[in-house]
Amino acid sequence: MRILIQRVGRASVTVGRERVAAIGRGYLALVGVTHGDSAATAGKLAAKTARLRIFEDDAGHMNLALADVGGEVLAVSQFTLFADACRGNRPSFSDAARPEQGEAVYLAFVEALRAEGVPVQTGIFGAHMRVDLVNDGPVTILLEA
Repeated sequence: MRILIQRVGRASVTVGRERVAAIGRGYLALVGVTHGDSAATAGKLAAKTARLRIFEDDAGHMNLALADVGGEVLAVSQFTLFADACRGNRPSFSDAARPEQGEAVYLAFVEALRAEGVPVQTGIFGAHMRVDLVNDGPVTILLEA
């Protein structure tokens, strides 16, 4: 499982012409699932995401977590995090989980984050989404399990 975290001032997801989710300060979490991932994997990375200290304190050091700043998470499924472009110019997605497994693990990640007390908005699994964000920093962190 791969979670690409981007610290944002705000982020939103639009499907078609409808805005389906929006957050203020927090994280845009792009969530990729591979074959061996499970709800346990999702829980581990949700706990890491909730406790990740990448917001600046008064001294300008990254010491604050989501709860410390009243942050939110916008979780968006992204199977392309498991793209393999080593051969040729067209990426292979064979390392990405099948949609049924991917959706179940993605939803387990979302629920585990909520269980950690994090306010979470979501995109729509499998939909073509437009993601708008204001990257803060920029700060981008890759979590893997």
